[in-house]
Amino acid sequence: MLEYMQILGQEVYKILFMLIPVLVSVAMIVWLDRRVWGLVQKRKGPNVVGPFGLLQTLADALKYIFKEIIIPASANKAVFILAPIITMTLALVAWAVIPMSEEFVLADINVGILYLFAVSSLGVYGIIMGGWASNSKYPFLGAIRSAAQMVSYEVSIGIIIINVLLCVGSLNLKDIVLAQSELWYVIPLFPMFVIFFISALAETNRPPFDLPEAEAELVAGYQTEYSGMMYAMFWLGEYANILLMCAMGSILFLGGWLPIIDIYPINLIPAPIWMILKILFLFFLIALIKAIVPRYRYDQLMRLGWKIFLPFSLIYLVLTASFLFYFDKLPKGNF
Repeated sequence: MLEYMQILGQEVYKILFMLIPVLVSVAMIVWLDRRVWGLVQKRKGPNVVGPFGLLQTLADALKYIFKEIIIPASANKAVFILAPIITMTLALVAWAVIPMSEEFVLADINVGILYLFAVSSLGVYGIIMGGWASNSKYPFLGAIRSAAQMVSYEVSIGIIIINVLLCVGSLNLKDIVLAQSELWYVIPLFPMFVIFFISALAETNRPPFDLPEAEAELVAGYQTEYSGMMYAMFWLGEYANILLMCAMGSILFLGGWLPIIDIYPINLIPAPIWMILKILFLFFLIALIKAIVPRYRYDQLMRLGWKIFLPFSLIYLVLTASFLFYFDKLPKGNF
């Protein structure tokens, strides 16, 4: 019994060791997002609460905690409450398989990328439930849009992942990173990286694809009827998902925790620092896009996903497979 409790304690410690940094970094990237947005518009962004405005997000979170939670009389209460919990939980659960270095990973499973793909696909359920349970027009329309958008872009993300898996020959995230020790996949698979990045924006409802919460048309989309901590949970899940997509991008294409060049002074920097820097670089690009790109129309969004990205990623998949087969570069015996 004592041994069992010790193992349980170790696992809980590991989970907290992964979860707390993720939650803190969510707060920090909200600050970064607003700062980048401010700087592009020639203003300062949050700079009052704490040094450089770093505690602004904390102040916002405290405000949400003390706000009253209002549940509409016509809402389906159980589903209404469950929706933000599901969204946030799924966004955080996915971090279990993300390797920050060769040693530091919470669950080193051999189908890591499949797990990530599955969990990020489930995120749409929370949004549909929230939109439907609100029993109001705007949230429902927002939820329908969101579901259609996420499903559309998941298809091309799946095919892009297959491109990378063809080169690696393993579904384990550590193997994917270690396979890039000679050459990062962003170089041979650059078009796939660009499509992955744009699809990640659509998948996480970020501008220019923030149609589910298009303020001009749908008030706040599926979040319209939410308030207090339940609204904050949606918001937390959204940013945790964005960070997750950045982590996926850096693992699949930017060599994960591997240094840029494996030479003396550079490779002294610890592996998790490299991983964090790459995630931050991708997030910086996402924040920049929010500030400089206008919103897509809904039919344009769907056309881009189904008529441009899907055929292009399929053609590139065939080209990658043909190249690997012709030059006898297919990975041996891992599948």
